[in-house]
Amino acid sequence: MTFINHTNHPSARWGEAQRRAAEAYGDIVDVPFPNIPPSWGTDEVAALAAQNVDALIARHPAAVLVQGEPTYACALIECLQSAGIPALAACSERIAREENAPDGTARKVSIFQFVRFRAYASCAERGSDAS
Repeated sequence: MTFINHTNHPSARWGEAQRRAAEAYGDIVDVPFPNIPPSWGTDEVAALAAQNVDALIARHPAAVLVQGEPTYACALIECLQSAGIPALAACSERIAREENAPDGTARKVSIFQFVRFRAYASCAERGSDAS
């Protein structure tokens, strides 16, 4: 089985904790997230998601990490869920600190520390709470 990383963050740059969590699903395969032109409409985005989901499913993934442009990600996640393939998000702890320079300027530095993967929920999973 494989774990597909469909983001703009190559797995080669991941920390050890994230790599181990992904490898629990299988071998990590990077499939770069596409560039979605802001001029595109909903139909064009949906068509790209439908095209790409077929290529992802053909790899028989145990799970797919999906993070990027929201309208494409949403369409792709729905397609993956319909095919019974878990779509995941990387959940990180944001650690921010402010550094003051000698000239009085301040710079904020953010570090994102991986904690876990979380499956995207679907409305179908809401059950009786849908009312």
